[in-house]
Amino acid sequence: MYAFTLERPATVADAAKLVAAGAKPLAGGQTLLASMKLRLSAPEQLVDLGGIKELTGIRKDAGTITIGAMSRHLDVANNADVKAAFPALADLAGRIGDRQVRAMGTIGGSVANNDPAACYPSAVLGSGATVITSKREIAADDFFLGLFTTALEEDELITAIRFPIPKRAVYEKLRQKASNFPLVGVFLARFDGGVRVAITGAGNGVFRHAGLEDALNKSFTAAAAAAVKIDASELNSDLHASAAYRANLISVLTQRAVTRALG
Repeated sequence: MYAFTLERPATVADAAKLVAAGAKPLAGGQTLLASMKLRLSAPEQLVDLGGIKELTGIRKDAGTITIGAMSRHLDVANNADVKAAFPALADLAGRIGDRQVRAMGTIGGSVANNDPAACYPSAVLGSGATVITSKREIAADDFFLGLFTTALEEDELITAIRFPIPKRAVYEKLRQKASNFPLVGVFLARFDGGVRVAITGAGNGVFRHAGLEDALNKSFTAAAAAAVKIDASELNSDLHASAAYRANLISVLTQRAVTRALG
């Protein structure tokens, strides 16, 4: 790594001031530290968010679950309220990366980084969650802007994410075995107001699939999902999978998700 200084503020306000002055926030460090070791990133100052108590904790209220930004993946996977009220979210968190990643990675860091193959953004977008920051609240539909890009401003930190509890939700993914990132992940959530389907790993960022949502709102069956043509023209094609293969995966995984939701 290149030389840097490390700050450990005790409050969100102090952390935000340091970030506004040019420091780089450090959450779980699963992406940032790796890029620093490769000298692809060279921040002169890091702001460790690990000592800020107001960024931790998981709370269930009427119809929602609010998760502090510094909650580790294992915290979410093992939380009794999440497992009981929103088991798809606990299941997703429990299958991120490997044990070391789950022990260190945080929900806030994952969502802020917005890796195009990360699992958490699909849960946030697929459930229509609200991203709570040091400045405001941002609806999931307005938060994810593209490849590693979000609506966060330079001096803005995620403090928590508030999830509405769906009637039923399922997360299906086919992982790339070397990295444990999904080749494609599909997060399906069914609410009284309709169905949401969010896709990760297939494009230049997480996205909702309007065709699948429309079909499943008319008929919540695997057959309805199977009848939707998945356009591969804007999907990723790389050494792991072609765009056509990813398009087929979106269809297959959505069908599996519906079947599980009905079961």
